[in-house]
Amino acid sequence: MKTPQSTRRDFLKTGTLAAAAGATMPYWFSTKMTLAEAAAKSPNERMTVGSIGTGSRWNAVGPAAYVFADCLAVADVDANHAQAGRKKVQAIHEKAGRPTEVDVYEDYQKILERDDIDLVTIVTPDHWHSKIAIEAMQAGKDVYCEKPLTLTIHEGKQIIKVLNETKRVFQVGTQQRTEMGQRFLQAIAMIRDGRIGDVKKVTCNIGGSTGSGPIPVADAPEGLNWEKWLGQTPLVDFRFKDDGRWGKTRCHYEFRWWYEYSGGKMTDWGAHHVDIAQWAIDQQAPDQGPTLIEPISHKHPVPFKNGMPELDDRYNAATEFDVKVMFGNGVEMHIVNESKDGNGILFEGTKGRFHVSRSAIKGKPFEDLKDNPLPDGAIEKVYGGKPTSHMENFINCVQTREKPISDVWTHHKAMSTCHLANIAIRLDKTLEWDARKEEITNDSSARAMQEREQRKGYEINVSV
Repeated sequence: MKTPQSTRRDFLKTGTLAAAAGATMPYWFSTKMTLAEAAAKSPNERMTVGSIGTGSRWNAVGPAAYVFADCLAVADVDANHAQAGRKKVQAIHEKAGRPTEVDVYEDYQKILERDDIDLVTIVTPDHWHSKIAIEAMQAGKDVYCEKPLTLTIHEGKQIIKVLNETKRVFQVGTQQRTEMGQRFLQAIAMIRDGRIGDVKKVTCNIGGSTGSGPIPVADAPEGLNWEKWLGQTPLVDFRFKDDGRWGKTRCHYEFRWWYEYSGGKMTDWGAHHVDIAQWAIDQQAPDQGPTLIEPISHKHPVPFKNGMPELDDRYNAATEFDVKVMFGNGVEMHIVNESKDGNGILFEGTKGRFHVSRSAIKGKPFEDLKDNPLPDGAIEKVYGGKPTSHMENFINCVQTREKPISDVWTHHKAMSTCHLANIAIRLDKTLEWDARKEEITNDSSARAMQEREQRKGYEINVSV
């Protein structure tokens, strides 16, 4: 006779409701596990999780997962992060009366090799997301991965191929789709209800990256495997300058401002706001997306030649930009580092305009809701059911094998727009894009930047 635990794992691996490639499936379901029910389950019934990456952002993602699942192991190439992660998991488990034994690894593959782990959280620097996620799906794990999911457009295509093959449940950490007071869901519901007429223009204010000045070569901190941290990227010296909370560095947190490891604010906050904007204007399907990407203005902290930074001792991601993106349905989007409305998304239509951010919705169409509220169930219709926390949505979908609210297919569409914007400003060229073929059609040098050479031993071996 199978144990309750093995029966549950068999279901997770073979559930017949797994989402097919690109299929339109509901994001919600009738059977949900409440927090109380999750806490009450016996060790043999609760899901198990391995956490890959236990740095600063993991402190929010990890504990959210442990409400529903027992963490059996953590992995991080920084031993200091790994040990701190282990202690935090043990404290959470002890408080909840759960087993406190937690294994620690430097190599994430040790987690993927374990048959007793159902799902993984991936909270690493951006340049590691795709490889770990792909190998996790191939190992039969369901995946929660922080945004931005990819370093290149090509990586997104690779992830989707493996997701279609393995039928795993995959949630991307774009929490604006569920949380933030449901303001972004309300904004989309307002657009769906015609409150501003036909949308003509969208402005995504995502902020700009920061400069650093020269950063000296330094010894990597004790406990950090710098070579492994670099992964697919070129083998370079560690750099550090004691300045601010994290210091100026190529490494923890500050990796965001280097194109080698991320895409600056274009992918950091673009992964949130561009995602919501494309959802709102119905530009998420396989044959939808940009047609033209035009760099109106931009500024980098270093000189560029043929799309590559000419200095390697300081941050290189764009500090200022205005990129015009035209979509197939005629909507004009601008991705900017600054606007008078502040961080957030400005929607402009034939009948009005409003601005939505994480803290508020502003504009007459929103003010009019006091006297003319949205129809009952309008937000639920956008979401596909009653909104939950982002992690709860993931766990529920792991149970039912349905598609999470922040699925890979739509995230890839938003990230493609962000990557295209970065390519456009790095080359200072207007790009033409075939959304169905997923190809830049008017410039071979730009098309070559849809993917990157990966360092030997860290390649993603998926052909698309």
